[in-house]
Amino acid sequence: MKRAEGRSTCPTNFTVETFGDSWSLLIMRDLLTLGKHTFGEFLRSEERIGPSVLADRLARLERSGIIMRTPSETDARKVTYSATVRGIAAIPLLYEAARWGMGGVPIEEDDPWEAVMAMDRHDVLEAWQQAVREGGSLLGGAESAFARLSARARAVV
Repeated sequence: MKRAEGRSTCPTNFTVETFGDSWSLLIMRDLLTLGKHTFGEFLRSEERIGPSVLADRLARLERSGIIMRTPSETDARKVTYSATVRGIAAIPLLYEAARWGMGGVPIEEDDPWEAVMAMDRHDVLEAWQQAVREGGSLLGGAESAFARLSARARAVV
């Protein structure tokens, strides 16, 4: 199958072209892990992406079928972004990138990633994907996958 964009049909190349720049992967992190859904929320991320770069990466992720934009029902100037089925399928990639990255950065005492990585990988990925399908995320909010998994673990003890 020939793609409209890209250098080849190699699956690794497709992954690199989609997530190969830091901004695209960080946008997906914000969406899937932290539950950010608006341009302004992405813009306020601590890595401080510029507005023109953010707009470009959101458009690229949308063209790739990774995210979709939905116009606000109340304000025609606003849109929200959510993961497509293909975007949700990238959750294991984010999980493994975070696991690998934990070996290269100092972990703060209450960092939720440490607790997430101590949990069963299969359980985390399943709960994370379910939360995102329901409009949530891994770490953001009371209905996050992390909150659900933590509550389940406390109930077992």
